[in-house]
Amino acid sequence: MELIVSERGSFVGKHQGRLRVTTDNGEKREVPIMHLRQVIICGGGVAISSDAVRACSEEGIPIHFISANGTPHASLYSAGLTGTVLTRRAQLRAYDGPAGVALARAFTLGKLGNQANLLRYAAKNRKETAPEVYEQLMAVAGEVVDYQIAVERLQGETVDELREALMGIEGRYAARYWQAIGLLVPAELNWPGRETRGASDPFNQVLNYGYGVLYGQVEHAIILAGLDPYAGLLHADRPGKPSLVLDLIEEFRQAVVDRPLLGQITRGWQIGREEDGRLDKATRERIVSKVLERLESTEPYEGKRQPIRHILQCQARHIATFVRGERESYTPFVMGW
Repeated sequence: MELIVSERGSFVGKHQGRLRVTTDNGEKREVPIMHLRQVIICGGGVAISSDAVRACSEEGIPIHFISANGTPHASLYSAGLTGTVLTRRAQLRAYDGPAGVALARAFTLGKLGNQANLLRYAAKNRKETAPEVYEQLMAVAGEVVDYQIAVERLQGETVDELREALMGIEGRYAARYWQAIGLLVPAELNWPGRETRGASDPFNQVLNYGYGVLYGQVEHAIILAGLDPYAGLLHADRPGKPSLVLDLIEEFRQAVVDRPLLGQITRGWQIGREEDGRLDKATRERIVSKVLERLESTEPYEGKRQPIRHILQCQARHIATFVRGERESYTPFVMGW
């Protein structure tokens, strides 16, 4: 169970074995701590007591803070979830060796494969109703093979030698992917194409908020696996930038965010916004709900269907065992279609 708090003026406190949310107008709701998986605080104007933080920490319950536009501000974890020294040392060593190259290549291939498969998934539902769109989506999905071959052929002994080329390949196919997605976005949304920070159109705002929710889930999986979220491979190190989170999230954007939210807008969902252009409370809550719901749905993985949340945790652990030399290779997660 997730506790989602988004109403300005709310206070989250601890009452016996429960977290109690009290709103400005005095309304209260309580959730048993023992049933909680995480707390997500959306937007500003929400306070939380030190007792509530301590109770969550003792039970290993993360608390994620997300801004009104979807930017992840902070996450609080138990001090015990700091990983093992062995894993983190191995992770840092991997950067300058073949393990780092293999992981950076895998993250890129995972993103390419997921983008292509989402286009195939969207296309198969339009083969009869919109044959021209079907053909265009399948054509762009088919192009991915050339990009995957280009990634496989890249030569280099360190991540630094390959990063620019990998990011270039990734960026070129991403442009094709988002052009294809544009065929599916309702015209009334006036979608200008993919925009990240500062997006003013509703669909990009919805995507950005969804990625912000997913970001916290990926960071949690990485920490539970004993890895350092700030020591990435494909994404360059920068102060305050959790590069490994940005690496691993590439395997899950399409499956967890793009697919359910694209499905919502193509079914006529009216995106609500405030007077200042930001997403309204109901819309933000719906995005959180759909992303978390999708994490509980299943995908084929290692021979059987498993919840995506479990797959995410397994992928993080596979990174850890790979850098420690306990796994021969790392295979990215690619969604079915």
